Amino acid sequence: MMNLYPYNSGHLLVLPKMHTSNLEDLSTSTYAATTELLRSSIGILNSIYEPDGINIGINLGAAAGAGIPQHCHFHIVPRWNGDTNFMPVLADSKVLNEQLLQSYKKLRPKFSAL
Repeated sequence: MMNLYPYNSGHLLVLPKMHTSNLEDLSTSTYAATTELLRSSIGILNSIYEPDGINIGINLGAAAGAGIPQHCHFHIVPRWNGDTNFMPVLADSKVLNEQLLQSYKKLRPKFSAL
């Protein structure tokens, strides 16, 4: 799933279909399928965006910053050397070099093949 408020172009969310805020509630097979999708998603992002690195994160619970507290999910954020951005400090916003719909059009064909 694409992040509606991306930190960088290509920012994705990987989440299981099961609604739970706890990783430990997932069955072994659901957890394995979710992390396999995480791994495939990283490969797709690398092939399309060629980032210098990738951040992977998960926020469990509202106190940890979970924006969807009822649904655990992984964030995958492509990163490039020097991609820090001064705009959030000045205007409480982030400038992306690509619109969300452009990212979707690049990524959708690769995910359709999974």
